[in-house]
Amino acid sequence: MISYIRGELAAVEKEKVIIDVGGIGYGIFMPEASMGLLPQMGNEVKLHTYLNVREDAMQLFGFLTRDDLEVFRLLIGVSGIGPKGGLSILSRLTSDDLRFAVLSGDAKAISAAPGIGKKTAEKVIIELKDKLDIEDVLNHSADGGAEIAATMDSGANEIQSEAVQALVALGYGSTESLKAVKKVSLENATVEEVLKQALKNLF
Repeated sequence: MISYIRGELAAVEKEKVIIDVGGIGYGIFMPEASMGLLPQMGNEVKLHTYLNVREDAMQLFGFLTRDDLEVFRLLIGVSGIGPKGGLSILSRLTSDDLRFAVLSGDAKAISAAPGIGKKTAEKVIIELKDKLDIEDVLNHSADGGAEIAATMDSGANEIQSEAVQALVALGYGSTESLKAVKKVSLENATVEEVLKQALKNLF
């Protein structure tokens, strides 16, 4: 089992990168979105990897964070989704975006990934609803970085929920509505105030 690979970024191709480790070039498939975050050619990079062994091939899939790798593992555990399907989803959605989509039941966002149909997207939602750390979404900002207040109480969650429902009723997608609401400070906020600020985030 290869847990990670650290080496020099030697090449970036359409679907994969080449990492030079001691004179050996490892071809590693990566999500397209993550490839855009790689350092310049010749710099050192560390990728958390998953080794897929088939009868006719051995493939390495790499991710910039351990979280992305774990989400990938969960995705390929869904019936009907192989490594390429999981990579396709994570090329379209970040790990946090996928959590938002699963939490809000947004099959449309998931099925936007090439090769992923509506039924498969719905299956992802059903099978991962209890496996993804959905509660962690409430502790991340929409950009997947800073934490919102760790002491968020049930009242705050209720305000968020009502604001999201209001945005969806106005015609916004459930995923983008949830992300917009997460950007709003909940300190002493009412549903109306959260909704007003979330609407600004959508423009």
